[in-house]
Amino acid sequence: MSKIRIFALGGLNEAGKNIYVVEVDKDIFVLDAGLRYADDKMLGIDYILPNYDYLKENKQRIKGLFITHGHDEQMGAVPDMLDDLPDLDIYGTDFTLEILKNDLQGKKAKLHTVQPHRSIKFGDISVFPIALTHSVPRSVGYVINTRDGAIVYTGNFVFDQRMLGAYKMDIGKLAYVGKQGVLCLLSESKYAEKSGYTSPNNHIGSIIRENIEDVEGRILINIFQAQFYRIQEILEQIEAVDKKVVILGKTLENLIRKAIELGYMQFDVKRILNLQHINDESIIVLISDEREKPFSNMRRIIKGYDKFVKLTKDDKVIFASPVYEGMEKSATRIYDDVAKLGADLFILSSKKYLGNHASSEDLMMMINLMNPKYYMPVIGEYRHQVANANNARKVGLSENQILLKLNGQVTTFIDGKLVKNDEVVNVDEILVDGKTVGDVGEMVVKDREILSDNGIVIVSATINKLTKKVVAGPEIVTRGFIYVKDNIDLMKEAKNIATSIVLENIKDNYVDFGKIKTGIRDKLGKYFYKQTECKPMILIVIQEVIV
Repeated sequence: MSKIRIFALGGLNEAGKNIYVVEVDKDIFVLDAGLRYADDKMLGIDYILPNYDYLKENKQRIKGLFITHGHDEQMGAVPDMLDDLPDLDIYGTDFTLEILKNDLQGKKAKLHTVQPHRSIKFGDISVFPIALTHSVPRSVGYVINTRDGAIVYTGNFVFDQRMLGAYKMDIGKLAYVGKQGVLCLLSESKYAEKSGYTSPNNHIGSIIRENIEDVEGRILINIFQAQFYRIQEILEQIEAVDKKVVILGKTLENLIRKAIELGYMQFDVKRILNLQHINDESIIVLISDEREKPFSNMRRIIKGYDKFVKLTKDDKVIFASPVYEGMEKSATRIYDDVAKLGADLFILSSKKYLGNHASSEDLMMMINLMNPKYYMPVIGEYRHQVANANNARKVGLSENQILLKLNGQVTTFIDGKLVKNDEVVNVDEILVDGKTVGDVGEMVVKDREILSDNGIVIVSATINKLTKKVVAGPEIVTRGFIYVKDNIDLMKEAKNIATSIVLENIKDNYVDFGKIKTGIRDKLGKYFYKQTECKPMILIVIQEVIV
């Protein structure tokens, strides 16, 4: 009897954090391991990882982690996961692993290079990579062949006949897999609501040409470093208008040079100049960001902190990447700041110029090629998953064949038949703040929200340990709450409230510190809210001294 379990530790009902688990009997196959970017509300959080406790608890059964392509949403969690899973076998194409090596920053990992259309054997099970088209060279989907049929995971893809070479999709292999029998197809959902095919709206060459051709001054182009095909299109237009480029960011420059060296990107390297030319007339500057801090480099340039680039009114700034969900406010502030400095601003429309993700017709074509027995929409918000399911219905799949799931919900097949159950695997998030992983929880983020919105009030008092008399205070200090000089009466009353609570809870031989702290926090909190409609964080410091 063969038992197959499929579930997500992340990636469903959210943007990013993709990590899917396929268990075939006792063997575990992990598909992608991505992060999610923190939105504007998650103060101080750099990025978010899926909780992978399940993998830690079952690490002896893991056959490997199979990465589809080199985007953070698909592999950004790997460097952090390796701290707990140092023996994890990681599989990816050569260029995907080159990108991963940059993120690992010298950290040791067991990396295995896969070739599209060459099976990797694990006993009776084989994993078959298939070349798919996406914005990164050498992107693949994975086919896990079992005795009950194939489990196919697409990752991100698009049908685009103009994307050739290392971007070219092998449609013939997809059709072949479909004819062999697909038990379950896991296919992306991000653009499922968009009608038609994504192509040709994923090409930006013509609009970039319009915006750089007749510009005499310096041009700054902000681009996410993982969008290689879009970078290739920009570089093609730079060559076409006979300009030169400076790449700001060592990681981006190394990746571009490596891609050119490996033949995955075409550009005359003589046109890449060093930072000494960053202020040359008619130079084009490519600017990228660190993975956990979108727009960080542009923000530094705008604020005047960058030691190489100073933005002037004679510059033109082009934002050539879509805005990550949740970062819209940050992006708008960046755009406004550029405009305030007087620079010419052009923002590439993410509605008109799409990324390399499957729209409705792309998804329906994939379903027709695969002809799956069951279909599971993955990678996207829940509304995207629902739209993906609707597309599946249009091409003949019944309600019973479509598996709409949330993170942690388990789909089980026994001998190739779907078994209904309510099994749920524990899922959660790991919030990453700087170099610290896992120490930042929801309560910390909530505290930061309170501090940012309402400020902090510190109440301090000193009591003689022997006589139980108040020798200093209570003193009240505020930060980010009110302007004290304009609220003297309010602060006097607050001090009176604190003093009365302290005195009420001092006995001849005992000081009830618990009641003092609870009382001050409760009564002062109510008083401040009544007077200001704000709820500052209140910290109480009571100390005893021997005088």
